[in-house]
Amino acid sequence: MPELPEVEVVRLGLEPAVRGATVRAVDVRDIRSLRRHPGPAEEFVDRLVGARIVAAVRRGKFLWLPLEHPALTGDRADEALVAHLGMSGQLLLRAADAPDDRFTRIRLLIHHPDHGELAVHFADQRVFGAMALDELLPTSDGAPGGAGSTDATVPSQVSHIARDPLDPAFSAREFFTRMARRDSGIKRLLLDQTLISGIGNIYADEALWSARLHFDQPASSISRRKAGELLAALRGVLEKALDEGGTSFDSQYVNVNGQAGYFAHSLNAYGRHGLTCPRCGTVMRREQFMNRGSHFCPRCQRLRLGRLQRGIREVTSNAAAQDGDSSPVA
Repeated sequence: MPELPEVEVVRLGLEPAVRGATVRAVDVRDIRSLRRHPGPAEEFVDRLVGARIVAAVRRGKFLWLPLEHPALTGDRADEALVAHLGMSGQLLLRAADAPDDRFTRIRLLIHHPDHGELAVHFADQRVFGAMALDELLPTSDGAPGGAGSTDATVPSQVSHIARDPLDPAFSAREFFTRMARRDSGIKRLLLDQTLISGIGNIYADEALWSARLHFDQPASSISRRKAGELLAALRGVLEKALDEGGTSFDSQYVNVNGQAGYFAHSLNAYGRHGLTCPRCGTVMRREQFMNRGSHFCPRCQRLRLGRLQRGIREVTSNAAAQDGDSSPVA
């Protein structure tokens, strides 16, 4: 699934082509891609046509285009076109007369005052992604809604999503405080988009390896110093991936021009089970975690539990086993 760097690369590619553009026509090819939109396809089209795109904005893995309706609200963005890429969604810039991409579900024809006629294709092979028109709400902290925005607004569908580590308004203090109150394994928290956004399985494994933390280390047992190291590792991993265009493992993960990212060549942990740790030479391992895998070095990233924590885990594991559930408890 695309993570923060992949989505930010898409946003950066879209921004100069869509900012200030007017939507001239909309063609919904697959109604399933409007599952997040509260109205019918005809209403989606009617509201979009004639709207002016103000910017391209991202928070976590969500993208949105704030819209102005000059005839109704003047130069004030009152709603946004929200795009969630899901597992295989793509936003692709094309010439206005270009044929559909193979999995195009929604096609927007736009006119930009400098670039002329362009098309934006929302392509999605697995149809897990979606587009929707949504109202803009004030942000809870009064800061801009996300990357690419100067307005303190966010779509209602995105309002529950926390800020990401690269957001200037991200609160490290709040992140550390909420970590200290949770006994769940640290990776589970990193994947919780209401606590910290934009991080998925790949970058969680990479940051935990960099910070020398086991994926199942209870968050409440991590010192403030080590939590600071983890946050620095998260930012470092995300910034490096962003510089390299994101992580690409197949043709679905591409930017607006169809080019793949290259960060997969720089991975230290993810997908390296059976290979030696780049830091200490120990054979890397992979363990099952939340219907996916966690990749780590058993020497550099040891699980460190206190006596009380070990006792709690033994009790919960035994209880789960008695109920017929042998899955690990984090």
